[in-house]
Parts: sequence; structure tokens; C-alpha cells
Amino acid sequence: MTYRTYETYMTKKTYKINGMDCDACAKLIELDLEDAGISARCNYAKETLEVELNGDKEKEKKVKDVIEKSGYQLIQNQ
Repeated sequence: MTYRTYETYMTKKTYKINGMDCDACAKLIELDLEDAGISARCNYAKETLEVELNGDKEKEKKVKDVIEKSGYQLIQNQ
């Protein structure tokens, strides 16, 4: 019997975020995205959000929706 393994390559995308006031804001963004099923790291000092995507355009839209619903602004895609 032959087994094939398929590797899924996760791509990371970095976004610029506007509206964070402290480190707690960054943590809240991470938690909100986690609740939406999206793995992310947010950095208050750099005002960036790094998200793991697999080329899924729906997830990209969901990231924007979650950020805006949380009261922040996705101002630039890096």
C-alpha cells in the first residue's frame, strides 16, 4: 500500500493596524481573530498584525471584518 502525504503551506501576511492604544489592544485583536479561527500575532509597538493564511480570500476578508468590528482600522497591506 502506498501512502501519499500532502503538505499544506501556510503563508503569512502582514497588515498595518491603526487605532491600538496599548499592548492589551494587540492581545484583544489576537483573541478576536482566534475566536474566528484565524491564527495571528499582533505587535502594538510596530502596529502590525501577522496572520497565517493559506491563500484563502475568505479568511482575508474575515480578518478585515474582525479588525473593523473590534474598532481598529486595517490601513495597509504589506
